[in-house]
Amino acid sequence: MLAGLSLAVAAGFAQETGSKFPCPTNEIARYTAHRVAEEIHVDGVLDEEVWQSAPTSPRFVDIITGQPALHDTRAMVVWDDRNLYVAYRVEEPNVRAKYTQPNDPIYYDNDVELFIAGPDAYYEFELNAFNTSYEVFFIWEDAYEPRGYSAAPEFARSLLKPFNGVGFTTHPRGGRLGQFEWTFPGKQTAVHIDGTLNDDSDTDRGWTVELAFPWKGFPWLATDGRAVPPRHGDVWRMDFSRFNTYKAPAPAQDSGGWVWTRHGVWDSHIPECFVFVQFTTKLVSGDESLRVPRHPRVYGEARATEAELVRRHELTP
Repeated sequence: MLAGLSLAVAAGFAQETGSKFPCPTNEIARYTAHRVAEEIHVDGVLDEEVWQSAPTSPRFVDIITGQPALHDTRAMVVWDDRNLYVAYRVEEPNVRAKYTQPNDPIYYDNDVELFIAGPDAYYEFELNAFNTSYEVFFIWEDAYEPRGYSAAPEFARSLLKPFNGVGFTTHPRGGRLGQFEWTFPGKQTAVHIDGTLNDDSDTDRGWTVELAFPWKGFPWLATDGRAVPPRHGDVWRMDFSRFNTYKAPAPAQDSGGWVWTRHGVWDSHIPECFVFVQFTTKLVSGDESLRVPRHPRVYGEARATEAELVRRHELTP
């Protein structure tokens, strides 16, 4: 039912605008990822000054409609010469998780997700409140031979499975090949729960997530020769989302999937809908002008939103 609805929405948008994709480019969020001076200790707590000062995303919205989500979710990105760091603040009155083994079907739990796209492939990462991760590396089929993936033992054809999207199965580039046993080398993940896991007798505040992805694991996402780590001004496409086992009650049109920037269809696998993340060598600072007032429904203290950064000319339009 959801897939049918999302396909109808996408088809209607394409017919109206002539776009090949269900997300208008001018509506896609933009963000500036600042540099950090010291390596971050990944423990999930987000108590470093870096996370208190880094710009935060707006509150996540429904992946299909773009409407405000039931609970607050926000993400932040910073970096240094060793790692890309990503953090999430997740409001959740009843923190729950089921799966405990690597590459269990985390998508059947409440989870947060991160996609990182290069020109010829993209990486999918999911995490639940048990700190259990699910990973896949997807290669666009038209790049498999020309870009050298076929020569890499980790991407031997026998290890790959065809994939054609979820709710958007007419991508102009065609199909993908998924390596469902691939693990990002050297990644660090941590979760901190502000409440009690799997105990509905009380009300939780939520959970926070802290991630580190070493740049040394990015070569297969940088087949166009882009610098790794990035240079000042470089732009990568990334998707930040949260998927739930529940939905807001009617009349809300809650698909159960919430994202930083709307896709317009029930599908995370559309790199053209991912956030534009621009890297700057400017250090994260405690500049009070980056801060925004605490909202009573926000889990954790919100910082400058993407719209405010555009206003302050810290993002390239």
